[in-house]
Amino acid sequence: MKYGNVRNIGKELLSDNWYTLHKITFEYQREDGTWETQVREAYDRGNGAAILLYNCVKNTVVLTRQFRMPTYVNGNPDGMMIEACAGLLEKNNAEATIKKEVEEETGYKLDKVKKVFESYMSPGSVTEILHFFIAEYEDRMKVGEGGGAEDETEHIEVLEMSFPKALEMIRTGEIRDAKTIMLLQYAQINNLLRQ
Repeated sequence: MKYGNVRNIGKELLSDNWYTLHKITFEYQREDGTWETQVREAYDRGNGAAILLYNCVKNTVVLTRQFRMPTYVNGNPDGMMIEACAGLLEKNNAEATIKKEVEEETGYKLDKVKKVFESYMSPGSVTEILHFFIAEYEDRMKVGEGGGAEDETEHIEVLEMSFPKALEMIRTGEIRDAKTIMLLQYAQINNLLRQ
């Protein structure tokens, strides 16, 4: 069964205020061989990386809490989100980016991280691929307070909590961020910590 060829792609820039939003017109070949014209919008904010910091001895994870305007305008009463540390790729290097983000956001300096998977986070409208990592942390790795980069208007609270509490926060709806849920469930499925 062959289908899904694309031809005659046209792009129109709708916005480049923060990142880029394009209107894309194209022809798509259906399964029966006929061609149809489709129009979609695609938001390109670059690719990113996210990480779950975990401590096997203490049975804890490190997460962050920060204000997210898009969630506020979509019904999140205070706009605050509990999330795994994450950031947009710099120089297309996921590993270097996530190590830098961890230090900026949480204050932990990591030597080793392990990439566990990649995912398109919202493939119907956003081009981003997110690279997912895990890393063990210890108290001795704490080199700063974290809180985010001063020049990026970030006001990030660092949260260290038990793994069972983090899993419970998914069930109660206190954690509603997809990347964080995916990483916590990865840890659960792979028995990285005690439940």
